[in-house]
Amino acid sequence: MTDLNQKKIQEINAGLKEIVLRHMEKPGIGACAINGLKLVRRQAAKGPERCFEKPLASVIIQGGKHASVGSREYRMHANQCLVSAVDMPSASYIIDPTPEKPFLCLFFYLDRHILSDLVMEMAPEEKPSSAEGQGVSVADAEPEFMEALLRLAQLLDKPQQIAIRAPLIMRELHYLLLIGPQGGVLQRLYTRGSQNNQIIQAIALMRQHIATPLRMDALAREVSMSVSSLHRHFKNITGFSPLQYYKQLRLYEAQRLMFMENERAAGAALCVGYESVTQFNREYKRMFGEPPHRDINRKRYSA
Repeated sequence: MTDLNQKKIQEINAGLKEIVLRHMEKPGIGACAINGLKLVRRQAAKGPERCFEKPLASVIIQGGKHASVGSREYRMHANQCLVSAVDMPSASYIIDPTPEKPFLCLFFYLDRHILSDLVMEMAPEEKPSSAEGQGVSVADAEPEFMEALLRLAQLLDKPQQIAIRAPLIMRELHYLLLIGPQGGVLQRLYTRGSQNNQIIQAIALMRQHIATPLRMDALAREVSMSVSSLHRHFKNITGFSPLQYYKQLRLYEAQRLMFMENERAAGAALCVGYESVTQFNREYKRMFGEPPHRDINRKRYSA
């Protein structure tokens, strides 16, 4: 990156930092008036935060973060962007945050329809080669992308403009990601008719039928792939076999039901397709380190 671009990035970073600090006076993950945009402030070290997150783009404004997404690990610092192009299990912890220098971050959820439409509209020379790769990427944020992100964040101080301008800037941010250094990850997955895009469809079907036992032959037939091709492409993109992924998807959804909707463990287990509560408790403890009731109580206490 040139000295001029580095200077521009630092100026944009200062603007984003001021906005996040002003709109996030207390630690936490805050929704805001802009649909899909989240602000993050952390100022004390905690254990790993685990979730099964939707596709997103996340930019660190201050501090550092260690993240395990899928089967890979990433260490990120300020002005880097993480793009997760598919629904993925993740665990992360903030590196040495303090009240004087809190960890600051912005992220927004990716819109599958916008990505697919933009890929269809893009000229051939804007598209990268079709090399394979996982559905997660970390890279230094481009100045043009950071500038658009700043314009989006500045709308928090212009609420009357959000309804009109925010969707336009969101679309611009999606396009900049597609033509940027992480565009290959997104384009391979959101090109309609591609085998990678069929994996996106398979994941959507898993979510839609989360209480149904996973049958690989039926899933492969639904997305017009052979079982072996589905398994190979699925593991290449997510780092997990379909069965491993489906088990985690179910357990994270059960956790969400208990934490967000006050569902009891037995009810949550039934909602995600477990016939045996004993088996559910055993697999939940293996995944999260504690039985369901203890894990949920700890999450509520530390929230």
